[in-house]
Amino acid sequence: MRGTAAALAAASALLIVPACATTKPVSLREGPREYVGADYDAILKRWTRGDRLYSFQGVDDVLSVNATFEAWDFRWAYVIRYAEDYRLTIEQRRDLLVNALTDSRKYHQFYIALYGARWREGDLNAEKPAWVVRLADDKGHVTAPEQILELKKPGVLERTYFPYTTSFRHVFRIRFPATSGGAPSIAPDAGVAALRFSGPLGNLELDWVLR
Repeated sequence: MRGTAAALAAASALLIVPACATTKPVSLREGPREYVGADYDAILKRWTRGDRLYSFQGVDDVLSVNATFEAWDFRWAYVIRYAEDYRLTIEQRRDLLVNALTDSRKYHQFYIALYGARWREGDLNAEKPAWVVRLADDKGHVTAPEQILELKKPGVLERTYFPYTTSFRHVFRIRFPATSGGAPSIAPDAGVAALRFSGPLGNLELDWVLR
C-alpha cells in the first residue's frame, strides 16, 4: 500500500514544475510591496524550490521535496491573497500583515511537503529521523530548526495556496531562528540561502540565490 502511495506521489510531483528550475535571485529586503491577490502565484513560484533524490539504482526516489521560503516578500503576497479570498476588512488585513511581517523578522520559516521511499522516512519528527534538516548560507552559518510542526491533515487552504501539497506527502512548517549564537542565521552579505536534508540515504539541498 505504501509503495502505491509513493508511486502516486511521484506521479503527482511530475505535474509540478520543479522549483529548482527557478534560478532568478530573490531578495530578503524588507519594505512595502504593491501586490494584489492575482500576484500570489508568481510570488509563490519565486520563493519555491523543489528537487528529488534518487536511490543508488536510480529507480526509486528516496526523497522528494518542495519547499517555500516564507520570507518577508512572500508573506506580504500571502496576506494580500488571503485577505482578498476571505474578504477581510482593511483593519483585519493590516493586523494580519503586521503580525506576519513581525514574525518574519524573528524566524526564517519554510512550508515543506515531502515523501520518501517509505512513509515513515518522511517523518522529520521521528525519534530517529531519516533526514536532518538545516538552514545554511554560503558564509558558513548552519542553523538547526527551532520548531518542526507537522500539518497532519492539510486542508483546502494548504492545497490551494501550496499546490504541491498532496495526501501522499508529509507536510511541515519549519521555523529557524533568524539569529543564532548572536549572529544572523543568514548573513546580510550571503549569496545563497540553502535548506539541507542530510541522512544515511544521501543529501539534498534546495538553494535560494540572494541579491
